[in-house]
Amino acid sequence: MKPTTNVILVSLDTTRADRLSCYGHFRRTTPHLDRVAEEGVLFTDFFSPHIPTYPGHTTMMTGRDVYAHQVTGQSGNFEPTQGVQMLAEILKEQGYFTAAADNLGRWFARGFDHIEPYKWDTNQKTCWRKAEAVTEATLKVLNKAASQDKPFFLFLHYWDPHTPYLPPPPFDRMFYSGDEKDPENTSMDALWDFESFRNYFAEWMPDVTDIEFPKAQYDAEIAYMDTCFAHVLSHLDGLAITSDTLLVITADHGEELDEHGHWFDHHGLYDTNLHIPLIMRCPSLLPAGLRLGGLTQMPDIAPTILDLLDLGHISQEQQMTGKSLLPLINSPSATQRGSTDSIHITENTWMKKRGLRTHQWKLIVPLEITDLHGNSEVELYNLLSDPGELLNVAFEYPEVVVRLTQQMESHITQRLEITGNPDPLPLHPIPLRRIGQGMDIAVPRDKRLTKELADVQDERLEGGDFIGYDRKEEEE
Repeated sequence: MKPTTNVILVSLDTTRADRLSCYGHFRRTTPHLDRVAEEGVLFTDFFSPHIPTYPGHTTMMTGRDVYAHQVTGQSGNFEPTQGVQMLAEILKEQGYFTAAADNLGRWFARGFDHIEPYKWDTNQKTCWRKAEAVTEATLKVLNKAASQDKPFFLFLHYWDPHTPYLPPPPFDRMFYSGDEKDPENTSMDALWDFESFRNYFAEWMPDVTDIEFPKAQYDAEIAYMDTCFAHVLSHLDGLAITSDTLLVITADHGEELDEHGHWFDHHGLYDTNLHIPLIMRCPSLLPAGLRLGGLTQMPDIAPTILDLLDLGHISQEQQMTGKSLLPLINSPSATQRGSTDSIHITENTWMKKRGLRTHQWKLIVPLEITDLHGNSEVELYNLLSDPGELLNVAFEYPEVVVRLTQQMESHITQRLEITGNPDPLPLHPIPLRRIGQGMDIAVPRDKRLTKELADVQDERLEGGDFIGYDRKEEEE
């Protein structure tokens, strides 16, 4: 059957679900995304099991977990296992025109007929117009796709609200009206005492004393991105292709905003980093105003897209670990348990951990002697009584720790047997322990196509390939 539905997959980098107003945030951060959710399907309990950026996007694009694609972190020495196809490669083989507004490069560029890069002015010390640059590239890509005869698959990658949080006016004061440098405010003291990140924080929020300021700026970045994305939605309407275009909006991971003594970064296997949005809209294929509960996860995206395009057999041929969410959409009364009863979670950020999340429990197991914050404990959280994951009850429920650990290890053994691959987490290095020089504003390297190492005074682990932050002088 000849495909007729267009697909636009949008990644809102570093965007946690609970900061969107359509997910219940107390600030109205996303009026335009809220409208998309009202016109489509929103999954309330959608999770990214593998963080940070590289494994998150690789899982998004392949429908496979880290044991299949072998990408666990930002190390430049490890790429997906041979034979693992990206979604763009699959759809191109099925007759789709494929294009992206993106700058990840590497294997993320596979399968695209055209990639429109972007950049923004990083010489500005107080505001970066990231979303405007991405939107400008997006409109070019969209026009190019609409001007040809094939159905298209587009990937759009927005970088708000990734650090540094520097929303442009008028968003920079949209949610904050106080004095962020009030000398009487001590709420940032613990952050400034955190040696590993304090120099980096000083580069883009020097002398800030109020912890509520960077939180508000994170929300302002989301509001700014939402406003820019409204241009894309309007352009789809203007091209008269909204009805037959499947729009899938998600994120690679979330962000810590002071909930667990982790500040303004995406390390830690807490729901602040794992719980991300998933909104799908296609007026000709999907119902409007549907909100679905139950555990669902990143590997489900690719098989769902293929299933909606009547290409579901490919997900089986590709041995995708995710499940199509279409049956849940078509039978909403049966969706309360989602697509799975448990999610295997991993991180290889500034820390290396893995664990298991069920409807009730979260188990986190460290794979180092001590982590970035000096913690070596196994963590267990009862998500029903403690959804914020603030009280570690591992010592109170040792039987639950044993049961979930056995379930986690059994899952690993099964996945290694099925894939024939080694366990990637012990093999892949942690790239960095300390960031920031206190000199220029930092630029996330994982927004760059290049992979050469920066000659900066950050602390790296031996053998680690630092994919972290470039400075302005390297661009000159």
